[in-house]
Amino acid sequence: MKKEILIQPTGGRLSRRAFLKRSSFATLTGLITSDEAETAARRQGQRRQEGAIACALIGFGTWGREIAATLAEMPEIDLVAIVDTYEVMLTRVRRTFGDEVATHLDYQAVLDDPDIQSVIIATPTHTHREIAIAALEAGKHVFCEVPLAPTVEDAQAIAEAAAKVADTQIFQCGLLFRSNPQYRSIFQFIRSGATGSPVMARLQTHLKESWRRASPNPERQRAQNWRLDPALAPGLIGELGINQIDSAFWFLNELPTAVTGFGQIMQWNDGRTLPDTVQSIWAFPSNLHMIYDATLASSFDAAYDVFHGASSTIMIRDVKAWMFKEVDAPLLGWEVYARKDDFYKEQGINLAANATKLDAQELKPTDDDPSLEAPLWYAFKEFADNHIYGPFPAAAGYREGYNATVAAIKAHEATLNNTRVDIADDLFMMS
Repeated sequence: MKKEILIQPTGGRLSRRAFLKRSSFATLTGLITSDEAETAARRQGQRRQEGAIACALIGFGTWGREIAATLAEMPEIDLVAIVDTYEVMLTRVRRTFGDEVATHLDYQAVLDDPDIQSVIIATPTHTHREIAIAALEAGKHVFCEVPLAPTVEDAQAIAEAAAKVADTQIFQCGLLFRSNPQYRSIFQFIRSGATGSPVMARLQTHLKESWRRASPNPERQRAQNWRLDPALAPGLIGELGINQIDSAFWFLNELPTAVTGFGQIMQWNDGRTLPDTVQSIWAFPSNLHMIYDATLASSFDAAYDVFHGASSTIMIRDVKAWMFKEVDAPLLGWEVYARKDDFYKEQGINLAANATKLDAQELKPTDDDPSLEAPLWYAFKEFADNHIYGPFPAAAGYREGYNATVAAIKAHEATLNNTRVDIADDLFMMS
């Protein structure tokens, strides 16, 4: 993702509607017909007549196109302009939306437009500071992707700018799981003490891809491969794992005091200096430890989070979750009637809110729940609701975005140097 793992289907057939919602917009723009483009443009015009939130998207790369595809399904938000510094991307915009969406090479054009209420920043991490602060100073509501920045200083500058206008302007960051109803349900479950006292946590992200992108010219190639520069982005933990580590901090109600990291190049020996495989061990004030590992060298076992407790363990895959009880765990009552799925020699109690309904539909544990939207959709639904009913503090606001970014930056530092990095309490913007 830019930023986060795209939650992709793991089984079953997809309807066309689900495809349009979940597939990368990079693919969508290659498949879209002239009739579909006309429909998209007509929908944009209808939204303007209905008074939807006028929004501009800054950055039309892979993740920006995913955002555009998501907004196309949301009547509350009217995407009126798209900005990208690469003219080829703007040609793709015009091919899809016609003249219903304005295109600009310079983001200042949308900041100067009084009719645009909000901006979504989906540009490379090292460009966020300048754009986000300028947008806030221009009076715009801001949705900024995470990590907020590659340095603590830049992240702090963004957070301070957002804090200054928090009474009148919305600042939401791309920590998607905090807006997701399934994660909120798991959060309540863990915080209720159903797992017993926390024992340890383990998170992982496994992909098989180089991260290196080809381009027609050297200048564009350098711009495309910013994630491979350790100075421009906080590595695999920041660019791949930030949503996972943030949800762990949220569930555990703790921020780390130290992180020990290991980083190495195991597969992609193409001249890069950024490790393609990293491991990190996080220490928390309660004496709990968490392990996170990520690799671009192997896709086996994909991505998941496991939270071990003395009474039970919770595993989260995609946006699905299961509880595995210890034999000496107290009986909660409801689990006797809950749906149960087999995992090797274990049986997991399905924690989906509508598990009984899923069971009636004979869906497998790996099947997508057809009633759920993608995580990105829920994040923008909250953003839209905040326009209508707010502004109120976002579930993933500047404070949460800053704390997760700082943690990722420190972990990146640890993995680059194969060392332990202490994280002082006063470095975080405590809740």
